[in-house]
This record gives sequence, C-alpha cells and structure tokens, in this order.
Amino acid sequence: MIYLTLFFEFFKIGLFSIGGGLATLPFLQDLVDKYGWITSQELADMIAISESTPGPIGINTATFVGFKTAGVFGGILATIGIVTPSIIIISLIAKYFGKINEKPLIKNGFYTLRPAVIGLIGAAAYEVAKVSLLNLNLFLETSKFFSLFNYKAIILFVVIIFLMKKFKFHPVIYLGIAAVIGIIFKF
Repeated sequence: MIYLTLFFEFFKIGLFSIGGGLATLPFLQDLVDKYGWITSQELADMIAISESTPGPIGINTATFVGFKTAGVFGGILATIGIVTPSIIIISLIAKYFGKINEKPLIKNGFYTLRPAVIGLIGAAAYEVAKVSLLNLNLFLETSKFFSLFNYKAIILFVVIIFLMKKFKFHPVIYLGIAAVIGIIFKF
C-alpha cells in the first residue's frame, strides 16, 4: 500500500507543480504535514542539497522521500511517479503544439499560469524562510519574542543578498561560501 501511496502522491505533485522544481515545494510541504514521511527540517535540508547538486528539486526530494519511506523500491516509484506526468504532457505537447500554439485560448491559458507559478514559488519561499530564519520550536517553548528569530541565519541571508547584488559571481560561489560559514559556525 505504501508503494501505491508514494507513486500516487508524487504523480499528483508532478502533474500539478507547473513551473519547475520550486513549484513542487508547497506540495512537498503538504506531504510533510499529511504523512510525516520527512520533517520540515529534512525538507529544508533537501532543498539546500538539491539546489547545490545536479538535478531538479522535485526529483531529488521524491527519490529521498521514497527511499526513506520504503527503501530503494520506494525511491524508484516516487521518482517514476513525479516524472510520469511530465513525460505524458510533453509527449502530447510535442505532437500538438504546432497546431494549437497560436490559438488565443491557449495563449491566454499560458499567460494566466504565470501568476499561479509565482504564487507557488512565493509559498515555497515562505516555507523555506520559516524553517531557515525562524526558531518556531524555541519560541513556543520560551514564549520570548527574541527567541523567534535565528539571528545567525538572518545575518548570513542579508550578507549573501548584499554580496549577490554588489558582486555578480555565479550562485555556486555563494552556496560554497554559505556552506563553509555553516560548517565553521555550526548553523
């Protein structure tokens, strides 16, 4: 039963996460809340790992969640589940796109998907920021306002944003810098 659930849940994610890997994040967060296969912290770690390694976030996370939940076969099924809708949709688009591309209904449909994709990415950014920049558990324990914030992470976030705006280096450089800082200061 777990195998079917893994396949079906990741099939839904692959089907409805229009806009790429970051658009999968709200759906992945929903899995965290619904099944508890991974924690929010593990999801944040997977985002960090997926952003710094080759491969899409959704596929990397599907493989990790499937493996953690049901072993190697679970990882394979979750990965197949998340890519199957894309294979089907791309095959259909490849066959019919030339015929339907200029139709106003199709153009408007693609145009209106953009705000939805931005909303999904914004929701994902919110979830990542919540896990990375806030200490919700500590705040709930102490009820002290200042314990809500992860000050080291916020400072690192602001410094990296500043450096990215000031110096136009490749994002991998900033990921490397953040990793080294995290190792040194034990984030």
